[in-house]
This record gives sequence, structure tokens and C-alpha cells, in this order.
Amino acid sequence: MSEVMKKGKIAKAVSYEVMQVPTEEKNRALEQIAGQLEAERDFLIKENQKDIEAGKKAGITDSILDRMLLTEKRIDDMALAIRQLISLEDPVGEVLETIQKENGLLIQKKRVPLGVIGMIYEARPNVTIDAATLSLKTGNAVILRGSSSSIHSNKALVSVIHRALEQTSVPHEAVQLIEDTSRETAKQLFTLNEYLDVLIPRGGKNLIDTVVKESSVPVLETGAGNCHLFIDETADPEMAGGIVLNAKTQRPSVCNAIESILIHEKWLEQHGMNLLQSLHDHSVEIIADDRIVSLFPQAKPASEEDWATEYLALTASVKTVKNTDEAIKHINTYGTKHSEAIITDDLKNAHEFQSRVDAAAVYHNASTRFTDGFEFGYGAEIGISTQKLHARGPMGLPALTSTKHFISGNGQIRE
Repeated sequence: MSEVMKKGKIAKAVSYEVMQVPTEEKNRALEQIAGQLEAERDFLIKENQKDIEAGKKAGITDSILDRMLLTEKRIDDMALAIRQLISLEDPVGEVLETIQKENGLLIQKKRVPLGVIGMIYEARPNVTIDAATLSLKTGNAVILRGSSSSIHSNKALVSVIHRALEQTSVPHEAVQLIEDTSRETAKQLFTLNEYLDVLIPRGGKNLIDTVVKESSVPVLETGAGNCHLFIDETADPEMAGGIVLNAKTQRPSVCNAIESILIHEKWLEQHGMNLLQSLHDHSVEIIADDRIVSLFPQAKPASEEDWATEYLALTASVKTVKNTDEAIKHINTYGTKHSEAIITDDLKNAHEFQSRVDAAAVYHNASTRFTDGFEFGYGAEIGISTQKLHARGPMGLPALTSTKHFISGNGQIRE
């Protein structure tokens, strides 16, 4: 029996135990994991360095290496996120709807665990912790399949989780890692319908598209982030500059960083050079339309492909537009339905933008970097959903539940 089949079978069996664990015990297990992470920082960083060194030798880009890196602060942030997760209300058992029928039947719709979650992801060991702890809080078992580039980090993190769970009433088999990172194991997960209830991909566009196209297991789709920021004619230049720099440069390797900047032609005439120079001073490579290239020689000409590219680096495509309508049409053509923003003092344009742009999160006068479960108050997140069924936007605890109808009677029969 393959590793995937073996661990899938175990996860299915264990899932029926995990769904019965009371909230207090789940929270105790989560606190144990948080403490274990802090206690084993040195071990985790040592194992992570094996991946970082291998990645450098393999020529992995700096932006991806940044995603892979574990530091003391990032490990402490993981522990903090877990403790915030503990403080959140357990959605399992929440009554969503109550119907009292005339014949005496009491019908209640309640939240219940999904069962077994499969998580396939790239280059981000923090996803190992996010997926495991969110799954446990919602009474689910989880099978993790990370990328080969972070295998040492992922194995170390799961071993820490197991050591923590062995000191609790939650079976450690509720969290399992597929250690074989070959493409074959991914294909097996795609069709593991017998054991998986849902499959969640988290990574680049190629990974997500592959999972959506090839999986027979239901997919809870997370999306790539070709995010845009539109600077309207009335945008305050100081506000616009601050938001652009934050959204592009604070952490360019993440999915909620902006990749494209759309500038109203009249705003460009008055303030555009200052913004472009500021981006250049912050080491941002500017790829732009002909008008901007003619104004700012440091910019490189953009191709059609650039408007659709998620750079995940200090690179931005910049385009001039005539009005809000043109900006909206451009975004709906090239965006990935993740996070989009408008900077404007015109409330009518802001409303039109937020209403018509097709995205999970649409901002007015704020940075797209807030599209995050932690920032939205959901605690850690399993990913950002860009689809429209079941869940959309940052997916916290409720997104990892399903519903069940509980019907109570006293002998009713249907005539």
C-alpha cells in the first residue's frame, strides 16, 4: 500500500475520533503545540536551514527563499497565531437555523467538521502549522503534502506537532505529512475520494490550476494574487504613495501584495513622477505602458503577458487609464479575483469600483496587505479563497466546517 493510501486510511479512521473531541480538549492540544514550537525553536531553525541552503544551490529565487525561511520571530508569530486561534469561538456545533414544524418536528442545521482535509502547498512551512491547527480546532483530520523545497522544515514541524499531541487526548495521527514529494503522490491525493473529503491547494497559479483540473476530490480553491491598485484622479498623493509602497514593498513575496498599479492620466500628470521615482528608490522594477516609459526612462516596456503576471518580487506593472470604468475593465480582465484597491476621494467612484470589481476583497483607501485571516480577526487562515462556492476571501474556522441537519420528533410519520 502506498504512503498516500496508508495515511489516508488512518486519517479517515482517526477523523471520527477527532470530531468528538470537546472544545476544551482541542484548545489544550493547541496550547501544547504552541508551547512545543517555542521550546524547539533551535531544532526547527536548524532543519529549516537545510532547505534554505539546498534552495540557494538550486537557484530558488530570493522571494521564494523568503517564503521558506523560518526565524525565531516567525516561529514566535506561529505560536501567537495559535493562541489567538484558541481564543476564537469553536464553530462546531453552532446552530445556524432552527425550524419548528407544525407536526412537532424540530429541525436544526448545525456546523460539523468536514472530516479529512487534504492540503497541498508550496514552499511555505508556516502553512503546515496553519493547516494543522485550524483543522484540529474544527475537529478535522488533515493530510499535508508540502513541496520538496521545504521537506526538512515540514518534517520537523510535524514531528513537533506529534510530540505535542502525544501529551494530549487528541490522537497525533490527526495530523499527517506525506513525506514523498514526488508528483505521483500529488496525483494520488487528487483521486483519494475514499478518504479525503476536500482538497485545498495553496501556492502558485500552476499548482492551483493543476489541482482544479485533475482532482476528483472536491477542491476548495485558493487563488493566486495578481492584485491591482488604482489611483483615481482625486487620490491624495501622500496617501496614495504610502499605500502603494506598503502594498508593493512591505513583503512582495506574498499573495496580497500588489503586482499592478493603474494610474488615472490626470493624476499621472500632476503626481506620477514622484510616485514612480519613489518606487524606483525602493528598488522596485517598473514595467509600464508607452506613456509611462516616455516619462520615466528607468521603466521597461510592458508586454501583454505582464498585465497578467504575479511577480511575487520587487517588480510592478504600471498602466495609465482614462477613468474608473477603464480601470475596472482592466482588473476584471487580468485580475485573479483576490484583492483589489482604489485610492480616491470620490465616494461615487469608490462605490462603483467596489461594486463592479470581481474579487474576494475590494479596498477603498487602504493597502491590500490586510487580506489575511489574522488581520480580519479570523485568526490563522487556511488560505484566501477566490471562488464563490462555500467560502470566499480569507478562510478561517467556519470555512473548514460543513453543515448537518438534526431532526427530532416524537413518532411522526409522513403521510
